[in-house]
Amino acid sequence: MEITEHQPDPSHIMKIGMGFFTSKVLLTAVNEGLFTHLVHKPQSINDIKKRMNWNCTDRHAMDFLDTLHSLGFLNREGVGLDSIYSNSLESNVFLDEDKNSYIGGMLKMANNRLFRFWADLDLAIKTGEAQNESKHGDDIFEAIYSDHGRLKEFINAMTGVQMGNFVGFANSFDFTEYKTLCDIGGSGATLSIQVALHQPHMSCTSLDLPPVEPIANENIQKFKVTDRVKAISGDFFVDDFPKADVIVMGNILHDWGMDKKQVLIKKAYDALPENGAFVVIENIIDNERNSNIFGMTMSLNMLIETQNGFDYTLSDFDHWTSKAGFSSVELLPLAGPSSAAIAYK
Repeated sequence: MEITEHQPDPSHIMKIGMGFFTSKVLLTAVNEGLFTHLVHKPQSINDIKKRMNWNCTDRHAMDFLDTLHSLGFLNREGVGLDSIYSNSLESNVFLDEDKNSYIGGMLKMANNRLFRFWADLDLAIKTGEAQNESKHGDDIFEAIYSDHGRLKEFINAMTGVQMGNFVGFANSFDFTEYKTLCDIGGSGATLSIQVALHQPHMSCTSLDLPPVEPIANENIQKFKVTDRVKAISGDFFVDDFPKADVIVMGNILHDWGMDKKQVLIKKAYDALPENGAFVVIENIIDNERNSNIFGMTMSLNMLIETQNGFDYTLSDFDHWTSKAGFSSVELLPLAGPSSAAIAYK
């Protein structure tokens, strides 16, 4: 008798369950600056070990590099200890620290902070408590903003994870009827810079806490948009939002619990003119909650990092913005799992 019934296969379970093996290989390579080093010329195992100051055996170095090759991050000539390695196209574009397209900042923060905090996800689920620096009595944002090195890493991380979204938004959102934009919690002013570069008629303001302003100004000067982008200091819970035709929040709204989300939405409404647009750029979860896995795991990351923060669906966003007085919403897909949820006044 022929068996047609589907046979259970454990491979998917093992692939996901042991996924941290391959994740940590990539995170380690980024943190070590391997891809930036390999931009200059292909290297042998021995050359890489010397340059990167690795003291493991040649065979373990080969295991590490061949894993990166098998995952598509490195090209390889030859097989074995005499192999020569170089970057793949994507690694060359996105993981070279000297390029403006670099997205490794988020991966470095994942390696240096999040990887260890996620080891305690079980505790977060059981206790409902954050599992980051706050476990030692520190406020996460105070801990980051009080240390310049950590702050710069955090800003680079946010830039890396959002760059494709910001460029996509700057190109695909219809700015025709608008002249001014304010990015609330604008970090390194990356979104404002991209809008200014792609929309010459727009003037943009990036608002964040005082320690961020020098970093934002450095980026504004680097991209030569000082005539249309400015960075200002402020606390978005304490201060009124600057008036603007478009109010944007990139990876801000998901940091907070329901009450504070509603406060920020109402402040955006009050700062906008009639027909103005409120835009949040995040990993908006699909309304059916079954396909944007990254959005749902990012929401778990908010539990790890903030305790009360969470990601949400467009339906959630529609409900909250309607409560604040907005008349309609729409979704603008951006890069990967991210979207711009837009509410119109």
